[in-house]
Amino acid sequence: MPVHAAPLLHQTQFSTRLLLMNLNWLSMLALAVGLALDAFAVSIIVGMTLETITSRHVFRLAFHFGMFQFCMPVIGWLIGEEVAGYVDGYGSWVAFLLLAYVGGKMLWESRRPSSQKSTRDPTRGATLVTLSVATSIDALAVGISMALWGVSVWVPSAVIGLVTAALTIVGIRFGGRLGSGWSHWAEIVGGSVLILIGVRMLLAA
Repeated sequence: MPVHAAPLLHQTQFSTRLLLMNLNWLSMLALAVGLALDAFAVSIIVGMTLETITSRHVFRLAFHFGMFQFCMPVIGWLIGEEVAGYVDGYGSWVAFLLLAYVGGKMLWESRRPSSQKSTRDPTRGATLVTLSVATSIDALAVGISMALWGVSVWVPSAVIGLVTAALTIVGIRFGGRLGSGWSHWAEIVGGSVLILIGVRMLLAA
């Protein structure tokens, strides 16, 4: 194993190293589910905060989360060893800051009267891109690991993207059902959970 692989594989945890050493279909699926869990959790939060969930909401969120989860390992694989140290040192901080920003904004909005609240759609614009990047940082690190181990990235990335999209669809639909009964508390719970996901990423680095 290359010397530079050690800090990066520490970030993606020992279980990821074992999966990359024997990347069959079962291990690819396990890796994809593990990487998609943050996107799944965030999609539940998005579903909770939307008043009415349409097929367009579902498509936009699933498409972007899945696309970013597909692209990030490919980018990591292409840039490889040269930036491994930067991802190892700053990737978790980037994810934390992005999620803390969106979560903090949701908490701030929850304090305002209903008549003054923003009606911004989290499945559009900057918020969607921010959440997509924040939930796919780990996939970037895994792509770098694949390059260091000499593993082809294309099929695993496709599996990761498809699994993420599927779990996102389940998550936003499930969150919509929860949110319909939580009303005002959905923003408070959602913002708090996003910040906690960011903290977990930071502590796991």
